[in-house]
Amino acid sequence: MLLRVPGLLTPDELAQLRLQLGQASWIDGKATAGYQSALVKQNLQLPEDSPETKALGRIILQAMGRNPLVTSGTMPLFIFPPIFNRYDTGMGFGDHIDNAVRGLLLGSSGRMRTDVSGTVFLSDPADYDGGDLLIEGAFGPQRVKLAAGDAIFYPSTTVHRVTPVTRGHRIAAILWLQSMLRDDAQRSLLYDLDVVMGNLRRRGLTGEPEMVMLTGIYHNLLRQWIEM
Repeated sequence: MLLRVPGLLTPDELAQLRLQLGQASWIDGKATAGYQSALVKQNLQLPEDSPETKALGRIILQAMGRNPLVTSGTMPLFIFPPIFNRYDTGMGFGDHIDNAVRGLLLGSSGRMRTDVSGTVFLSDPADYDGGDLLIEGAFGPQRVKLAAGDAIFYPSTTVHRVTPVTRGHRIAAILWLQSMLRDDAQRSLLYDLDVVMGNLRRRGLTGEPEMVMLTGIYHNLLRQWIEM
């Protein structure tokens, strides 16, 4: 499932991020790539352990925590702190699949499985050409280039790439989640069910026996599939 989250960041949050990233010092993005990814990765990023990365990452994590779409669509258990990257003209990232395990977790000595990958777009799409996120799916590649402040979440099992930037530069935050539901089909089914129930509630259909039954089905499926 591809989950688009419009307006994840408020205008003030986006302005703060863009101001500080515009003054940041960037390093070679291969520093955090696995062996296979390093062969096709050409970008810049902020050092993962820098104070700027941690402070700006908290802004994105707070935005995710208050967004019901993120909660419903990804069912997060752990979130790897955001990494910030930049693609200048001529840079791109070829076909790759994200590493299955990330570590260390912020504030923990543990590691996490990557079930869901996320990209938060920070550059205005009018400011650069190319730099599209292409995600391979059952119906062919899905091309994603969103407004600044929007986010996309997709299964970490998918082959994806960033096409070369041909003008300007593209700045984004990337992150990974371990979901309470390992299987994407299960997450997608429960998300669809949650959307239907939300639509029915907005139509005032809250106390009917059918709504009680739908709610029970949702939670019983979650109870059967959840991993904690």
